[in-house]
Amino acid sequence: MFRPVRGYHAFEGCVEQLATAIRLGVFPYGSALPPERELAEQMGVSRSTLREAIAALRTAGMVRTTRGRGGGSVVAFRPPAEETDRTPATGERREQLLDSLTFRRIVEPGASWLAASRQLNATERMLLTTTLAEVDQAPDSGAHRQADSRLHLAIASVTGSPMTVAAVTEVQAGLHDMLRSIPVLEPNIEHSTRQHRAIVAAILAGEPAKARRAMEQHCDDTAALLRGLLG
Repeated sequence: MFRPVRGYHAFEGCVEQLATAIRLGVFPYGSALPPERELAEQMGVSRSTLREAIAALRTAGMVRTTRGRGGGSVVAFRPPAEETDRTPATGERREQLLDSLTFRRIVEPGASWLAASRQLNATERMLLTTTLAEVDQAPDSGAHRQADSRLHLAIASVTGSPMTVAAVTEVQAGLHDMLRSIPVLEPNIEHSTRQHRAIVAAILAGEPAKARRAMEQHCDDTAALLRGLLG
């Protein structure tokens, strides 16, 4: 999900990408970040810039770092089991949120169609089945939200399109903020789980139209819930 950052904002760009990846659960609590050399290459920055960004994440309490042989940075951010931000969106912010739902309706069904159109290798198929299982087995609502994001990002990643991955990452970051603002509803979780299974099954079966329709239904149901509860 990482992409090159350029210009005078390389530090800020690194912090944004790394923090988003951690917040969305790409790197769950207790997991190690990839090696500095690998991250620096993916984001197109110097290792010194990357280290400054990781230091900022340490200051924010999102990672902890050990030095020496076998050292590295480990995720220290733990998602809360229950979110408490219930502030309703108004004015311009509300319009941005609604537009992000429209953007998602375009991007994620297209990603599902593309993923199902490809001949996936064993690693890609395992990624989809593993992330789907993580959603089903999440112990609480905070972990479930992260696992949900990882699944959607996994679908994007098996499209083989970096721009699609970037778009879905943007979508999921905005969606995460919106879902924090509504109560956790068990019927919705159960419904969402069935839809996730249908989406992954269609992708693994190589059925693009079915995968797209299943993701469209998933996006539409989530959007209806958010519009209703957020006003």
